[in-house]
Amino acid sequence: MIRRISKLVLVGAIASLAGSAFAQDGRAPRGTPKPVTVPVSIRLRGPAPVEMKFVDFILREDGELQREISRRSQVDSPMTLAILFQDDLVSSVAVEIKNMANFIRNEPGGDRAMVAYIRPGSLEVRRKFTNELDKAAQSIRAPQSLASAGAYNPYVEIIEGLRRFDSQPMGRRAMIVVSDGIDVARGVDSSTPSQSLDLQRAISEAQRRGVAIYSIFAPPAAATMAGLTLNGQSCLQRLSDETGGRAFFQGSAAPVSFDPFLKEIDQLLKLQIAYTYLSTHNNKGFHKLEIKPLDHDVEIRHPAGYTR
Repeated sequence: MIRRISKLVLVGAIASLAGSAFAQDGRAPRGTPKPVTVPVSIRLRGPAPVEMKFVDFILREDGELQREISRRSQVDSPMTLAILFQDDLVSSVAVEIKNMANFIRNEPGGDRAMVAYIRPGSLEVRRKFTNELDKAAQSIRAPQSLASAGAYNPYVEIIEGLRRFDSQPMGRRAMIVVSDGIDVARGVDSSTPSQSLDLQRAISEAQRRGVAIYSIFAPPAAATMAGLTLNGQSCLQRLSDETGGRAFFQGSAAPVSFDPFLKEIDQLLKLQIAYTYLSTHNNKGFHKLEIKPLDHDVEIRHPAGYTR
C-alpha cells in the first residue's frame, strides 16, 4: 500500500515535445485547438517516498502529441465527488454506511460531495454538491435492499448523476458507484459490456465531463443468475477502466468490508490531477487518448478517450 503523500510535484515534457513534433513535420493544427480536461492519476509502483519524484509523461490524442495548458493537483484544485448507491443491494451493504460516511468526512477541506441513490427510473439526490462534508456524510443511509427498489440498469441514473457536474467548476472530478452493474433494460442480451447501450452512454458522458468513476460491486437483494453477476462485474470494470477510475470486487458476493477499497480510492483521488491540453482534433466522434510515463516505475490511470 502506498503511504500518504504530502505533496505531489509533477513536471511533464509534453509542451516541448508537441511543439517540436509540429515544427519537424511542418503541419499546422487542424482548425482552432480547443481545451480538453481529463482526470489523470499518477503514482509510483511499489512503496512510495514521502515526496513524489518528478514525473515526465507524454499525451497523444489520436496518435498525435498535444500541447499542455495546465495541470491542477490537490494543492490548487478541490475534488468534486459524487457517491451513488444502488438501492436494491443486499442488506449486508448497510454495515458499510459508517465507512462511507467517514470517507466523506475525511476528505480535504474545500472538497465538494454529493450523495444519491439509484432507484427505478430516477436518481434520489439526498445531498446536492456541498463543501459541508459532515452534512453530506449524514445524508448517507442504508440501501432499501428490496427487489422493488432496483432499476433495470444503473447506468441511466449514473448518467443523471454525471449531469449534476455541469453546475460545478471544471477541475478534479470523480464518482464512486456502489452497484451490481447489471443491465437488463433490453433483456438478458443487453447485460454484456459490449451490448449495453446505456453503459456506453455513461462512459461517454463521464469522459466528456472529465469524471473518473470508481466502482464497488455488491450483489442485488433478489436472486440473480451467475452469468448476470459476471456480466455486471464486467460492465463495472469497463465503466471504470475507460473513465480513468478503478473497479473493486471480492468474488461474486458482497465485500466483507469496503474499508480496503475506500483506502485505495482515497489514495488515488489524492494523486489525481486535472490535466488540460489543447486538442487539435475538432472533428466529431471518438478521440483516443494515450498517456505514457517516461519512467517504467510509474502507473498512470486515465480515460480511454472522449467523444466530441
